[in-house]
Amino acid sequence: MFSFGNPEYLYLLFLLPITIALFWLARRARAKNLKKFGQHIIANELMPDVSKYKPWIKLSLELVILALIVIILARPRAGARTEITKVRGIEAILCIDVSNSMLASSTDNPKGVSRMQRTKLVLDRVIDKLRDDKVGLIVFAGNAYTQMPITTDGVSAKMFLNEISTNMVPSQGTAIGSAIKLAMNSFTKNEKTQKTIIIITDGENHEDDAVAMAKEAKEKGIQVNVVGMGTVRGSQIPLENGQLMKDNEGNVITTRLNETMAKDIALSGGGLYVSGNSNDAVKILDEQLQKLAKTELETTVYSAHNEQFPIFAWLTLIFIITYLFVDDSKNSWLRKYNFFSKDNNK
Repeated sequence: MFSFGNPEYLYLLFLLPITIALFWLARRARAKNLKKFGQHIIANELMPDVSKYKPWIKLSLELVILALIVIILARPRAGARTEITKVRGIEAILCIDVSNSMLASSTDNPKGVSRMQRTKLVLDRVIDKLRDDKVGLIVFAGNAYTQMPITTDGVSAKMFLNEISTNMVPSQGTAIGSAIKLAMNSFTKNEKTQKTIIIITDGENHEDDAVAMAKEAKEKGIQVNVVGMGTVRGSQIPLENGQLMKDNEGNVITTRLNETMAKDIALSGGGLYVSGNSNDAVKILDEQLQKLAKTELETTVYSAHNEQFPIFAWLTLIFIITYLFVDDSKNSWLRKYNFFSKDNNK
């Protein structure tokens, strides 16, 4: 398989026809100037050492050199291949609450780290622990959506995690049950693989019966764990304009962690509840996941492309050296020949 690392540079190849056009215009202008000195044959006799063909040879070399330089800039690559490898692990889907309440402080300090920021810090470390495991991302507010399908690519998982914000879901609310249902349908069909759902939320569920859905997940052999963000005391929700979010009656909203709800979901799902503010939150989650039996998983590995620009660099060097040895005068041993005349003595 052949590809380019920077294919946008290939547009520079349009310089080739432009160069040819400029050369042709220059040659045409040169011919007009020579006519001022007399007939074409007489003008050529005044310049016996000037070759008719060397300029075209030099132009060809210039075009080849230019094309090779463009190809080098585009970083030609080849040799990529896909390999299927097998590892032992589990499947984990992270369900992240992106409702507006996640903008509130994760602590009792109104100016503390937001629940969303704290969520990303915790999950970044959790993904590091899921080395050989499959992981997927789901975001939810009033509805649940797949952010990243389940995969063994932890690097991509972190990239998608960094892009998560409270603006991702158009309908506000906290539909934890919908997130659990979507997660259950997002796992692979391998029944032998141990599966777990990790929900990160402030527990203010208003849309559905999350406890019943967690119980259904447990019945299917899927463990449901919950990480609670925020505090029972609660915090207000800051907006981008510096104001505080208010309800329809103009009262400032205070959002509180519904720890009771979060614990009930974890209990019904056969998992555990962890406070997101705990310094041991990641450690506790990791210990919980380690209890799940690891089974054989297939993972797709894409080998790196081999850079091919050194080959084109050497070719460019060869053509540049050749170009330096080509001048506009005739070769001395060819001067006595006229290949385009019937009489070589003329």
